[in-house]
Amino acid sequence: MDRFIVRGGQTLAGEVRVSGAKNAALPILAAALMVPGKIRFENLPHLNDVTTMLQLLGRMGVEVLLDDTGSVELDATHLASNVAPYDLVRTMRASIVVLGPLLARQHAAEVSLPGGCAIGARPVNLHIKALEKLGVEFEVTDGYIKGRAPGGLVGGKVLFEKITVTGTENVLMAAALARGETIIENAAREPEVSDLADCLVSLGAHIEGIGTDTLCIQGVPALHGGTHRIIPDRIEAGTFLVAAAATRGSCTLTDCIPAQLDATLMKLEEAGAEITRGEDFVSLDMHGQRPRAVNITTLEYPGFATDMQAQFVALNAVAEGTGIVTETIFENRMMHIPEMQRMGAQIDLNAATATVMGIERLRGAPVMSTDLRASASLVVAGLVADGETTVDRVYHIDRGYERIEEKLRRLGADIERVRV
Repeated sequence: MDRFIVRGGQTLAGEVRVSGAKNAALPILAAALMVPGKIRFENLPHLNDVTTMLQLLGRMGVEVLLDDTGSVELDATHLASNVAPYDLVRTMRASIVVLGPLLARQHAAEVSLPGGCAIGARPVNLHIKALEKLGVEFEVTDGYIKGRAPGGLVGGKVLFEKITVTGTENVLMAAALARGETIIENAAREPEVSDLADCLVSLGAHIEGIGTDTLCIQGVPALHGGTHRIIPDRIEAGTFLVAAAATRGSCTLTDCIPAQLDATLMKLEEAGAEITRGEDFVSLDMHGQRPRAVNITTLEYPGFATDMQAQFVALNAVAEGTGIVTETIFENRMMHIPEMQRMGAQIDLNAATATVMGIERLRGAPVMSTDLRASASLVVAGLVADGETTVDRVYHIDRGYERIEEKLRRLGADIERVRV
């Protein structure tokens, strides 16, 4: 098992390239199950979750050919299975997104109830109720979601009672091959959902309303092969910007889409950062000043992303003033706070609201990752702590950040990965 050793006190400065988005890559890879031909996906991030998804596709009979340019070629002409087994699915909640593609292509699917980060309930019943509107019959038994539509999928109207990203993605993919028209209301608007929709359109799907909360899909008999480039990871970008701001430094991120970072950039400007936006880059400069505390409330896109909440708690911990951070998306996403308190952070936690009273510097301490974004926040905390911070269980961070320690070192951080 690996851990990070972080020695704080360095002011970050420099330039890094943003990797492809994990949360876009996983459903897009799953979409390959729908195509009886070759597809090439570019800008694929090298992450544990991506590796798991490729293994899952391979187990189902998809031919996988990776190259050294960050691209993958998939060929699902000869599917051998419609089962997503527990031994692969248990590590990754996003594996549920193979449900829609399998039902669309095979009219049957067996997907193990997913695992992944323990940050709160992400009920699959929303997926099931929505796909039932397209004619799927479900049974949940023996730890598996078993769906079948012997006569094929039929378009229908889906109204999500609660916004769900993976639920929207599952229905979107299923509807692409359903007979007739499907309308999805209260659809998730995240850029990763739009990237999936754009990918499907490039493969022959008919989708209107991309980027809005109402998607209209006209089913087609089949999709065809093609090439799609995965969007940059806005959460990785935000994490590096917060790390630079917390250390009173500066950085430039390349290969990113600043428009997808609006909520994060607005809060960083409130914290005192000078932000410069370009077509495919963003720069931050704190001019050596201590950040100011900011108030955060997480919301669905285009609101403030829940995946950036923990990083801003770390920034507020060393900011001037008091910041109030409220989590509204996941009920169990404050597990990083006790670890930061071990580092001297002055945080009062009441249910899903954290009142963070900033201090000049934290103290290095051994801490433990509990989920993907908590891991990143503890690394940020280590960067602004006196002495040495040991971050254990970094397999969490490897699920969503590509070589984060190498990129941080490029910005001047003193961080190393050690195997224990």
